[in-house]
Amino acid sequence: MRIHQTWPVTDPAARGAAVAIGNFDGVHLGHQAVIDLARARGRLGLVTFEPHPRQFFAPDAPAFRLMSAETRANRLAKLGVRDLYELPFGARMANLSPEAFAREILHEGLGITHAVIGADFRFGKGRAGSALDLAALGRDLGFGVTIADLVHDGGVEVSSTAIRLALSEGRPRDAAAMLGHWHRVDGEVIHGEKRGRQLGYPTANMSVQGLHLPRLGVYAVKVEILTGPQAGEYTGAASLGVRPQFGGTVPNLETFLFDFTGDLYGHHLSVALVDYLRPEMRFDGLQGLLDQMAADCVRARQILATV
Repeated sequence: MRIHQTWPVTDPAARGAAVAIGNFDGVHLGHQAVIDLARARGRLGLVTFEPHPRQFFAPDAPAFRLMSAETRANRLAKLGVRDLYELPFGARMANLSPEAFAREILHEGLGITHAVIGADFRFGKGRAGSALDLAALGRDLGFGVTIADLVHDGGVEVSSTAIRLALSEGRPRDAAAMLGHWHRVDGEVIHGEKRGRQLGYPTANMSVQGLHLPRLGVYAVKVEILTGPQAGEYTGAASLGVRPQFGGTVPNLETFLFDFTGDLYGHHLSVALVDYLRPEMRFDGLQGLLDQMAADCVRARQILATV
C-alpha cells in the first residue's frame, strides 16, 4: 500500500482511484462496507485525514481515537487498499467550502474517478456539505458518487461511539463484533522500568497516549510482532493501566508474551484485546501480585485456546 500525505498527487499511477472517504476510526463493519463498494468501482483508494478533524477543532478534549494512524494503515492494508491518501487536516482544509473540497481535493488534487461515502457523511467548512451535496458536485466535476447505507448489528447502528462504550465497559468481544476484527493497539516497544523482568514476567511496554482508553485492567491478548527477526503471531496477557502496586500515574500497555524469549525494544507490535480478565488491583505484597499474575496467565491461556 502506498501512503500519500500531501496533495495534489502528481504521480499518474496514484491518480484515478475509486475512493472511500471518511475518518475510518476503528475501521469497523460500516467502514468496511464503504470500502467494499469502492473496491467494486475500480482501483481501491481511501481518503482520510490526519490528525482527525475532531483533534484539530478540540485539541484539549479527552483522547477519543480508537486507532493511531499506524494501526489504521495496518488494517487498511489488510483490506486491500492500494493507495491511502492521508491528507493533512489543518486550518486551510477546515476552511474549504464543500464545493472547494470536491474540486480542489478530490477532482484536481487526487483525480478520483469515484467516491463512496456513508449516508451520514458531512464535509466542508462547518460540515455544511451532505452526502447528497457531494453526489451533485461529483456529477458536475465528472466523478461518480455512491452513498452507502448505515450498517447495524443486532438492531444497533455500528459506530465508533458504540465501540468506545463497549471498550470502556470492558467488553472487547462486543467491540470486536462491531469492528469485524479484534480491537488492537499498535506501536513501538519502549523502555519501561523493567519490573516485569525482575518478577519473572518480562513485558513489552507500549504507549497508549492519544487513544481512547478501554477499561483499565488485565486482558487475554493476541499479539503480532510486526518487525524484526521474531516477527509472527503469539498469545499473552496484558495489563492496561497505571500500575497501582508501584504508584504509577500514566497509563500504558504492558504485554507478557507466552512462550517467547528475546528483545523487542524498538520493534513494532500489534496487541489485540480478546477478553477482559480483571480490573487493576493493589496487593498487600509482591507475592500476592505474583500469585495473581500466574492465575491471570493460566486463565488467559484457557481463553485463547478457544478463539
